[in-house]
Amino acid sequence: MKLPERGASEAPWLSAASLANAELILGSYQRTWGTPLVPLRPASPARLQAQELFASATVVLAHDGAEDPRLIYANRAALALWRRDWSAMVGLPSRLTAEPAERRGRAGALAEALRRGAIAGYGGVRVDSGGRRFRIENTRLWTLGYGTGQTCGQAACFESWWWL
Repeated sequence: MKLPERGASEAPWLSAASLANAELILGSYQRTWGTPLVPLRPASPARLQAQELFASATVVLAHDGAEDPRLIYANRAALALWRRDWSAMVGLPSRLTAEPAERRGRAGALAEALRRGAIAGYGGVRVDSGGRRFRIENTRLWTLGYGTGQTCGQAACFESWWWL
């Protein structure tokens, strides 16, 4: 994963849009699961929250609510696992994180999570940028929203995975 050079512009996960997405991911997770996704002090500034989410060892991804959703967020663990930098991962159609044969099952799980608001225990096979396959397990999928009933995407997190 390529990190910004010293003196370069700010890290992309600290842009205004990314700070808003991190807040959305963290807030939606807290409302859905009743526990924080990453340990934070009460009233932590948005920038600190975004840094903690990005640095988390838990893989975290999120996509928008479009018909063919595109990734709007990937933390460092996700970027390393999929072997992509921020600019290659964010904006990618999220279906491309899985092999063609796995996309129907993935879409079904996402539809179920959207219908129910969230699901836990999902597993499936994914593929990194070089075509290397890996299995994810015990994944939590949840709907992104601001607590108003209007949804704006979905997110996933997991810690359990292995190469195939």
